[in-house]
Amino acid sequence: MQLKQFVNNPYSENTYILSDETGECVIIDPGMYDAKEQNQLVSYIKDNNLKPVLLLNTHCHIDHVLGNKFIYDQFGLKPRFHKGELPLLQAVPSYAPQQGFHYELSPEPEVFLEENGKINFGNSQLDIIFAPGHSPAHVCFYNKEANMLIGGDVLFYGSIGRTDLPGGNFETLINSIKNNLFVLPDQTEVFPGHGPSTTIEHEKRYNPFLKS
Repeated sequence: MQLKQFVNNPYSENTYILSDETGECVIIDPGMYDAKEQNQLVSYIKDNNLKPVLLLNTHCHIDHVLGNKFIYDQFGLKPRFHKGELPLLQAVPSYAPQQGFHYELSPEPEVFLEENGKINFGNSQLDIIFAPGHSPAHVCFYNKEANMLIGGDVLFYGSIGRTDLPGGNFETLINSIKNNLFVLPDQTEVFPGHGPSTTIEHEKRYNPFLKS
C-alpha cells in the first residue's frame, strides 16, 4: 500500500491518495482549492500511472470537500460518505462565502457508506470505522495489512477534533476514539485530516484529552 499526502487550502487539510501494485487508487478528502493544488494531485496520479477508482470523504466539512467537484470533473468519480453527512455537504454553499471561499458545488453520492463494512480497490481493502463526534456520521478508513488509519478529524497528534461545530459532540467523540479506534493495534499509524501522523499507542499514553 502506497500513501501520498497533500496539504491543501487555507486550513492546511490533508488530502490522501492510497494506491497498490495494481495502479488503482483511492482519493480521500480532496481539499484542493487553487490550480497549484489541483495540478499537484493530477501530476502525481499521471506520473505514477495511477487509475482513480474511488472518491471518499471521511466527513463533509468544507475543507475536506473543496476538491470534490474537481475530482468529479477530472475522473468522473462521485464522493462516497455516510448518509448522515449529507446535510453538512448541502450546507457548505451557505457558509462558504463567509469563509472567503469560492466553492464549486460537490456532486452528491450515488452510493453511501455504511457504519461498517469494507471498501475494495485493486488488491487492497479498507475497513470502515464509524467515529462520530466531530461531525454527525464521520468515518475512518483502516488498512490492516499496512496497519494504517486515515482518521479524518477524529484523532490528532496530541489532540482531538473540534466538537463546537454543527453536529459535534464531545462525549460522542471521546467514546468513538476509545471504543472504535483504541481497539486497533498500538502500532497503527494514524494519518489525520490536519497535522502530522501519530500512532494509537502514542495517543493512548500521551493525549491529554484521553487520559483514563
